[in-house]
Amino acid sequence: MEFNEVIMSRRSVRSYLPDPIPDDVLQAILEAGRNAPSFQNRQCWRFIVLNDRNVINKLASNVGLIGRVNFFIKNAPLIIIATADPAKSGTVNRQDYYLVDTAVAFQQMMLTAWNYGVGSCWMAAFDEKKLKEFLSIPSRIRAVAMSPFGYPKDKESLYGKVLKFFASSKSRQDIDKVVCYNRWTL
Repeated sequence: MEFNEVIMSRRSVRSYLPDPIPDDVLQAILEAGRNAPSFQNRQCWRFIVLNDRNVINKLASNVGLIGRVNFFIKNAPLIIIATADPAKSGTVNRQDYYLVDTAVAFQQMMLTAWNYGVGSCWMAAFDEKKLKEFLSIPSRIRAVAMSPFGYPKDKESLYGKVLKFFASSKSRQDIDKVVCYNRWTL
């Protein structure tokens, strides 16, 4: 796909085919995250790849909000957890950049995945404490986000349609509502 087409067509996917993600595609996704810009190039992020069906099923049913709200992840062939070590990033103007760094890296991964036809769905509805326990993540590390990755089913589930409706997923503000020039005019 052309770069702009990748950006404009990417969407949250909640219905996945069981087909595994080929190793070369997974490596391209991970490399996109590894090569993202970060605060002073400190690269504070770390990614946990879940590709074991038993681990994914346990995660979906045992980690707080995941099983109650986002149970659709159990059908994805792959889940990636984006974590960060705040001590390996920095703070400027009271802004903790580990969050920014990890978000940039994860977004690059999602766009790369979409370029290969692999869908994803940014998720923050999880109990960080339970997730860290479940995956043996050290206490100093923050779980920033997670996403299932997989090839989208042709037909979206009713659950996916309902979530998109409530999230207004396709709705975007007009450009003049989000951009101003030379001074704040919004």
